[in-house]
Amino acid sequence: MFLEQLPNLTLTTVQRRQSQQNRKRSPPLALHPCSKHQETRTKTRRQRRKASLPITCSFKTFNFTENEMIKKHMALIKLCLFMLLNQARSPSPEIEFDNLETFVMQPAPQGVTVKCRVTRDQRGIDKSLYPLYYLHLDNEKKTFLLAGRKRKKSTTSNYLISVDATDLSRGGENFVGKLRSNLMGTKFTIFDNALNPERALPDMSNARQELAGIIYETNVLGMKGPRRMTIIIPGMNKDNERVPLRPRNECDGLLIRHQNRRMENLIELHNKTPVWNEETASHVLNFNGRVTQASIKNFQIVHSKDLDYIVMQFGRIADDIFTLDYNYPLCAVQAFAIALSSFDGKIACE
Repeated sequence: MFLEQLPNLTLTTVQRRQSQQNRKRSPPLALHPCSKHQETRTKTRRQRRKASLPITCSFKTFNFTENEMIKKHMALIKLCLFMLLNQARSPSPEIEFDNLETFVMQPAPQGVTVKCRVTRDQRGIDKSLYPLYYLHLDNEKKTFLLAGRKRKKSTTSNYLISVDATDLSRGGENFVGKLRSNLMGTKFTIFDNALNPERALPDMSNARQELAGIIYETNVLGMKGPRRMTIIIPGMNKDNERVPLRPRNECDGLLIRHQNRRMENLIELHNKTPVWNEETASHVLNFNGRVTQASIKNFQIVHSKDLDYIVMQFGRIADDIFTLDYNYPLCAVQAFAIALSSFDGKIACE
């Protein structure tokens, strides 16, 4: 019985060896930089690891395995990115202050770009719906500036801003401002921590100030594209201080004044229009290396009379990390609240 099966076993072995020799004689695949179509062949994982693919160029022929080739390309890409980001992500200049609450309300010094980072914490069931946001100076010390969180059980989007990361209550001593939206989530107003006009003194001396109004253009047609936003902030006086705006009611606020074109002592800013890039088939902006990931939240704020002066820029560098840079005449609370408005859902705008 065993002898009768031997010829068949021998024949199978010979056939297998011949097929292996034929595979070895077959010419290897060649990758040419200019060829658009290449011959493909099916290989097992083990064969792909062992296959040596010569890369032909004008000068030399290099023989690398696929894994080696991928590793070398990745190492080169990482090196280039590391050099580029280290060069572009220069830290925020040395900024010192005695009182944090005073600093975050003061406009940035003229000629100085305050470079910051926004971190989003959405770990846990509660934070997934109401994330925490932190603003730090982008320096070696990672100096903490502000924290913000969306209030629960509010009819509209309402964010509290505090100078204490552990105290985000409305009645807390560290409360410095808030961001409130309309029902559609297309318009926002930034307030300081003073009293509501209804509870303020008759002379309005202790009434809250409106620090900025934010308008997101509605997308009625549902066309895909970058967001369009308008920022209205109070003007500056001769001493480079913000002109206080304490409206007695909502009919005299920043948004209504802008709507009625009552622009006295007001500054109107817009997001810079991105440029369409044919190669990447996307809209692009030059963030000078401060932004590394594509996102609909990426934007730059400019004045229509000087498009080269970036008043503020904001963009993603990781899943939950963003850079935020602002210049005069914005303060930290204004810039942080504008960034918070970009996180809020806007069904009518996208």
